[in-house]
Amino acid sequence: MIDAHSVFLLIAALAAVIGLILLIAVLKINPFISLLLVSLTLALVAGMSFTTAIHSFEVGLGATLGHIAIIVALGTMLGKMLAESGGADQIAHTLIDFFGENRVAWAMMAIGLLVGLPCFFEVGFVLLIPIAFTVARRTRKSLILVALPLVAGLSVVHGLVPPHPAAMLAVSIFHANVGRTIFFGLLIGVPAAVLAGPVYAKLIAPHIELSAENPMAAEFVDHGAEQRLPGFGLTLFTILLPVGLMLIGSWAGAAHSAAVNGILRLLGNDDMALLIGVLVSFVTLGRISGFTRETMLRFSQECLAPTATITLLVGAGGGFGHVLQDSGVSVAIVGAALRSHVSLLLLAWLLAALLRLATGSATVAMSTAAAIVAPIALRSAWPHPELLAIATGAGSLIFSHVNDGGFWLVKEYFNMSVLQTIKSWSICETIISVTGLLLTLAVAFAL
Repeated sequence: MIDAHSVFLLIAALAAVIGLILLIAVLKINPFISLLLVSLTLALVAGMSFTTAIHSFEVGLGATLGHIAIIVALGTMLGKMLAESGGADQIAHTLIDFFGENRVAWAMMAIGLLVGLPCFFEVGFVLLIPIAFTVARRTRKSLILVALPLVAGLSVVHGLVPPHPAAMLAVSIFHANVGRTIFFGLLIGVPAAVLAGPVYAKLIAPHIELSAENPMAAEFVDHGAEQRLPGFGLTLFTILLPVGLMLIGSWAGAAHSAAVNGILRLLGNDDMALLIGVLVSFVTLGRISGFTRETMLRFSQECLAPTATITLLVGAGGGFGHVLQDSGVSVAIVGAALRSHVSLLLLAWLLAALLRLATGSATVAMSTAAAIVAPIALRSAWPHPELLAIATGAGSLIFSHVNDGGFWLVKEYFNMSVLQTIKSWSICETIISVTGLLLTLAVAFAL
């Protein structure tokens, strides 16, 4: 039986999640402020002093940002170089030519999966949506049929596949192996992207009639001659270099030499891998494209400003998670979970899904849910932390709605109503989330 105090803490945690939903979705209070208010309130209700509560939140925020801020900064710089050099365009045009216009949905999904690796969803979306407009116009196909697979691909790598910053955060919290997480993330994520992208787009496109005039599309098509694009192979090498280095680093333990082992671990460290990727991009996508040092400096500085909000939200999610631990809520959840024998994969998915619905941020949902589940996983010696990271990521993608910036991006750029956006984008996200959970459970059963 669970003691009365643990029951009280569990009820307080549930009330905190409900409070987040009300503050963000109903009262329209900034998510960062909402997370701070709920964290402090929960800490005080749980018996912590105000000073201790503030310190706990600060420690959690600082610990989270100490790692993720580097990933965010370097990943955004790489994405900026990809955008400004025209490397993203080159990948898009090459894949579309390869797949053919009749299979353009599959090409767009592949583009989203590839280009989304170093970018946050919003960055990748804005970077690639002009290509979707151009392709839809050239092939005379519905924008839903062309662009929904694109955003499905972007969303999958956002939540499931390192070295994307969101997925890397879960990997770090669960102490998972990066290389194995990449392998399982792709094994599970690609089928999820197929179902939510090309398959669902084909089903829903005939039922969503878009206006013939799209003001956003008019801003991106047929504006002068195309720029000289970098080579496809060189661009692909630049994007996949950090991924390759992380994969190599995951095999460092197999090296017999201590020196080789140390070098492989250094190169495979996610911070170092992304740093090398950014430095290489300055040559492969920068100098070769004719950018001056001053121009590349400007690019690397400009791209950091838009990341401030998401970085703070990630930190606030970490602060909330730390308060849950220091207040004893995590211990109560551990006890309840161990007594009820709930699958850790299902628990991670459910917590991330609830927080996603509450905060609108997949990254915050992932970081907070991982912080709650990680102590349970460590206590029970869970053998596959990589699958826990993926299950958490899958839960964090469920049903994007009006408190999610991605929802409004898709709505405005696609020129859809709120109902049309829910029918297309929100359901697309839910398909990825549920499919990701089911496939993760299947992989866990097979192992």
